[in-house]
Amino acid sequence: MVDAATKKTLSGIPLLKTKAGPRDKDLWPTRLKEEYLSLIKYVENNKAADNDWFRLESSKDGTRWFGKCWHIQDLLKYEFEIEFDIPVTYPATSPEIALPELDGKTAKMYRGGKICLTDHFKPLWAKNVPKFGIGHAMALGLGPWLAVEIPDLISKGLVRHKDEKDGEDK
Repeated sequence: MVDAATKKTLSGIPLLKTKAGPRDKDLWPTRLKEEYLSLIKYVENNKAADNDWFRLESSKDGTRWFGKCWHIQDLLKYEFEIEFDIPVTYPATSPEIALPELDGKTAKMYRGGKICLTDHFKPLWAKNVPKFGIGHAMALGLGPWLAVEIPDLISKGLVRHKDEKDGEDK
């Protein structure tokens, strides 16, 4: 079951209509426009709720996405690079979001820094094809992953704030 906060977040992310991926040359531009509009609305909602936590941009054809995400803990901002490609079978297959600099630091990650979304997010995505898009992947995939994994990695000393010097505590 989805909690009230998640339902509220989801209700603010417009659903997508076009079932098209990068191989669908005629429909992909329509889907891509829907993706941008949905993602823009999600970012606007986050900013209005003082919950701004990522920036994304894409290649010209919309198949490669990159940017930054961040987690704030103890008044310190921990920032990470994000990258992912749109799978050729998109939207039937969700994107595999990667945080390359965290590769190998947690068991909840695959080679190349791809975050593990198998158990919780991918079944939800599959039930909602083609309505879910990149904004939904951020809200239901990366967001919860960051909220759980980054504090754990910080507590283990595997992630350090950029201003910390070696051997120095916060």
